[in-house]
Amino acid sequence: MDPADLTASIDVEQPSQARIYDYLLGGSLNFAADREAARHLLAMVPDVPLVAQANRAFLRRAVRFLVDAGVRQFLDIGSGVPTRGNVHEIAREVAPESRVAYVDIDPVAVAHSRQILAGDDRTTAIQEDARRPRHILDHPDVRGLLDPTRPTAILLVSVLHFIADSDDPAGILSILRDAVAPGSYLALSHITSRHGPHGAAGRQSDAAAGAARARRHNERSDMFAKPRSRAAVERFFTGFELVEPGLVPVEQWRPESPGTVGKHQALMCMHAGVGRKTGLAEPLDRDAERPEH
Repeated sequence: MDPADLTASIDVEQPSQARIYDYLLGGSLNFAADREAARHLLAMVPDVPLVAQANRAFLRRAVRFLVDAGVRQFLDIGSGVPTRGNVHEIAREVAPESRVAYVDIDPVAVAHSRQILAGDDRTTAIQEDARRPRHILDHPDVRGLLDPTRPTAILLVSVLHFIADSDDPAGILSILRDAVAPGSYLALSHITSRHGPHGAAGRQSDAAAGAARARRHNERSDMFAKPRSRAAVERFFTGFELVEPGLVPVEQWRPESPGTVGKHQALMCMHAGVGRKTGLAEPLDRDAERPEH
């Protein structure tokens, strides 16, 4: 699909997080405004494509882990523009019966998803805002596809750092957590403001510092990630028990080639983890979720 086919129905002058990410991954479903925003970010943080690729690799590893753990249905929120190695493709390498609901706010991402998923009755793609979890959960396509009584994997990969504290990300996660059955999982990755051994306090990473500069100096600040501390990101797993190795720099989460891990300092700015819902949980602490400075 040529993104120009959708210019009549969307504002092509407004960049999109999904299309910026597509550009950083080498895709073609993006507009001039997306490329301009991406180039501005690249000027601040040259290693952003490396982080994007590592984040995509984490998604693949996490989905394989989840399938091996017995999960057969996935809610991929902020799924973005489809590329090789989509969630349903990875899951079905082992479990052909897997069901996937893709959710994104970007019309290009959703339209392209629907095009490639046409005729597949075990997938759906809806246009919805990650900040409106009840709308996602109550959408008839999602309700018709995913069985709430069976374990579901909630995927929030490279999403929450685009959601401001004022939009209550802790509350969003609380709603999603309470909607899925025990034995469900949460997989997420998030830009972090500090790094060190397992994300301990240390000097601010170059990538996170660059993202902060981009955010300060670009009028389209909502297009750029807002780093949080590792401790704040870990609190997003309230009600989920982190599986090994816990919340770690993205390339360190169950790497396929351990010998290559640690060669790129820029990847320390993105943390990732997977947690399993084991039962009832206390409400998330919204005040504690505030980022550390």
